[in-house]
Amino acid sequence: MLSKEVQLEVNKGTMLPLMEEFYTIQGEGFHTGTAAYFIRVGGCDVGCHWCDVKESWNAELHPPTKIDLIVENAAKFADTIVITGGEPLMWDMAPLTENLKQNNLKVHIETSGAYPLSGTWDWICLSPKKNKLPTQTVYDNADELKVIIYNKHDFIFAEEQAEKVNSKAILFLQPEWSKKEEMTPLIVEYVMNNPKWRVSLQTHKYLNIP
Repeated sequence: MLSKEVQLEVNKGTMLPLMEEFYTIQGEGFHTGTAAYFIRVGGCDVGCHWCDVKESWNAELHPPTKIDLIVENAAKFADTIVITGGEPLMWDMAPLTENLKQNNLKVHIETSGAYPLSGTWDWICLSPKKNKLPTQTVYDNADELKVIIYNKHDFIFAEEQAEKVNSKAILFLQPEWSKKEEMTPLIVEYVMNNPKWRVSLQTHKYLNIP
């Protein structure tokens, strides 16, 4: 159990359940191949069966950490910071993003969009999930829509999501890693027939980096 003081800080977003932080190459989506410092925040109730970081789901496993310390660490490494999870929008992202911006850092988020948008962002990557659909605030502000393709039905879901996201969002289809041999050829064919979409791959896994 957290103390009342710590719980209050977490509720305000001035402390966050930090799972891990690391400097690496962005492996997915629009910014693939660029250096970025990742901040992984614990806590997620979306429950994707193919999630590759299920250890992030239970926020209680990850120590509440002052955002001043998180920002201090991030600023040492990169100009671009990616907030991921878990589902970071479970928490108020405004204090963290304001602090990062004050340090002249570009701030990106990777989110399912299942919670209302908070924080100030330079780039919003929306990766929607069927079992907990995005809120309108995230649809309206997403810079990138990245739909994970696990089976053929996910192409239908992708088109449904493309209808809901704002017209400026760049559209990506990405094979779920365990299904990549089966799904990648289908995605390639689909994108060639529907060129509003682009292919995204988890290149960091091919490179064997975080």
